[in-house]
Formats: sequence, C-alpha cells, structure tokens
Amino acid sequence: MKVRSFLTLAGVALSFAVPALMAQDAMKIVTADEVVWKDDTLFKGVQIANLLGDPAKAETVVMRVKFPTNFKIPLHTHPVSEVITVLSGALGEATGDDTDKGVILKPGSLLVLPANHTHRVWTTDQETTFQLSFTGPFDITFINPADDPRKK
Repeated sequence: MKVRSFLTLAGVALSFAVPALMAQDAMKIVTADEVVWKDDTLFKGVQIANLLGDPAKAETVVMRVKFPTNFKIPLHTHPVSEVITVLSGALGEATGDDTDKGVILKPGSLLVLPANHTHRVWTTDQETTFQLSFTGPFDITFINPADDPRKK
C-alpha cells in the first residue's frame, strides 16, 4: 500500500511539473536563414550568432561562433562546461597539461570541456565556424591576465 501511495503522489507531482516545464522550455526552431551574425565585443574579427538563451543568465545557451583565419585565444578557463561541434574549417585545441601540443578538430568533431578546465584554441589558414552549447552564466578568465583584451 505504501508503494501505491508513493506512486500516486509522484503522479500528482508530475502532473503539475510537466506543464510548467513545457511552458518554460517551449519548442524553438531557428532556420539557417534566420541566423543573425554579430561582431563579438571581446575579440576583434570574431562573429557570434546567439541561437538560444542568454549567456549572462543561468540557462541553456546555444550559439554559433566564427573565428577568422590564424586566430588565437590564449590559455583560459570558463566557469561552465562547454560542448563544441566544429561545423566548418579547423579548430585547434590544447588542454590541461598538454597546452603546447593539442589537436586540430575538423568539421563534425565534438569537443566537451569541463568547467574551469585550462585550454587554448586557435584556427589555421581557414575561417572556422563551430556551435557552442553550455548552461550559463558564461565568462572567461585568462591564465595570464595580460592576455585579457578587456584590460587593453
């Protein structure tokens, strides 16, 4: 009888929770022709298209990022986990203790970085576009404060 009561209570709780979640997480479609690119305010030559969410808030964010050719972001961390999918070009990434070497990720590659993980990224001789997903709020902390473009 206790199990049945528990299941009934769980069912009642879900009947209230599911509509609230659905209202909060409504379906969204962004077609390719609706993607709006804007110049990044931190890095010259970088463009960002915010597809979902507000990076400054504690919510799911999906954005596309375009890096120009031969672009570099020095060693840094983020307070959030990141999921990166390379869409075009080639993205170099070096992480942890191996920041002098790294790997070149080609289109279709997936990179998952845990929060507060030291890494650097760069492009080669081609513009690179990737999709970035995370749960905000987003920030960047440079290992060497002199590398921070906000302080220049």
